[in-house]
Amino acid sequence: MRNSNTEWTRLDNAAKLYASVMGRRDPKVFRFACQLTEEVNPDFLQIALDEVLENFPIYHSVLRRGLFWYFLEPSPRLSPKVHPEDRPPCSPLYARGERRLLFDVSWYRKRINLEVCHVLTDGTGALQFLRTLVARYLTLCHPELGDIVILDYGASPTEKSIDSFAKYYQETASQAQERPISAAHVKGSRLPGIRVVEGEMDVKRVLARVKELHSSMTAYLCVQLLRAIAGVLPVRELRKPVTLTVPVNLRNFFASESARNFFAVFHVSHRFTSGNDPEEAVLQSVQSCFERELTQEKMAQRMNRMSALEHRSFIRILPLPIKDIGLSIANQYSRRMTSGGISNLGRITMPEKLAPYIHSFDVFMSTDHIQLCACSYQDRLVLSLTAPFVGGDIQKGFFRSFAALDPDIVISSND
Repeated sequence: MRNSNTEWTRLDNAAKLYASVMGRRDPKVFRFACQLTEEVNPDFLQIALDEVLENFPIYHSVLRRGLFWYFLEPSPRLSPKVHPEDRPPCSPLYARGERRLLFDVSWYRKRINLEVCHVLTDGTGALQFLRTLVARYLTLCHPELGDIVILDYGASPTEKSIDSFAKYYQETASQAQERPISAAHVKGSRLPGIRVVEGEMDVKRVLARVKELHSSMTAYLCVQLLRAIAGVLPVRELRKPVTLTVPVNLRNFFASESARNFFAVFHVSHRFTSGNDPEEAVLQSVQSCFERELTQEKMAQRMNRMSALEHRSFIRILPLPIKDIGLSIANQYSRRMTSGGISNLGRITMPEKLAPYIHSFDVFMSTDHIQLCACSYQDRLVLSLTAPFVGGDIQKGFFRSFAALDPDIVISSND
């Protein structure tokens, strides 16, 4: 929404929460990366970025504090510069009192990195930006590909900037909710940042196991992460369920081409009888959660519930510092109900004629607990596990199950 006198943009519903709760322990930053088959040319990458930004105007904004809410303000004088990767992954992009763009593009050898603050967009929106950037970059590097590579994302700048939460919100009578249950938590000494451990493997071998279990890829990944977390928990902690947050792309339920946040979150959990419950038993719990939650009605309820607070008059008139305190308390309460999180971006597609120049994509994000992100490109599946803890037992347990499926799995880390 635009103000008639000064150009500014209201934050979407999810961004309002992220703006109030992000901090040094979790700056709400995620990274997409594209691994190419040739060294990156920074000059062409800069040209591609300048051109792509014209079609994603919301990316040329800085986060500002208002009297009642945060907002995005266009900053055309800030020119983003591509640069060699020179800082820890998912470092803060926002600093109070400073005018900074909420995204960053860097490179390292054959890899292009896009880091984005969650205030600006969600994974789906950022992926569309990176796909467009990589496609334009490769056509600059290889003129023989043609001047234009058409992607399957033809939304106009206005469609990309729309707040779909506001568009689809419907005021409804409040409905009774199940009382959330406190989840089991991993504890331990913390790192100053995050450890990222990635596994790259043959997606067909994993899908064969998924099909054998009559599961989906996301449900199967939930099972393996739940079991890996349970495997390191003390017995007394297993009296609580191990619970994961799973974001859902609301564009699959509501017509939207927005490049901003548009998702909802639900929980999957399992009560372990031991630290090593069978795969099939955990899968049964996960699939039950999926069947119950992944419906149009449930997603609409979640979206309306997320948006309802900001539409209440008495909350709208509260000064921003009070909102910050309230949302921070609510966020801390919400964290008690989860043991970790998972986000599966699914299969990434690119124009076929670009395939010889692209090896893989990957994605991971900042976190103050345990977070799994997954995506695949052609025959390569990349699983990225991030955590702020010194120990690596969860990562070992998690990737051990995939090494059994693909002995050729390649493990890498930022250690």
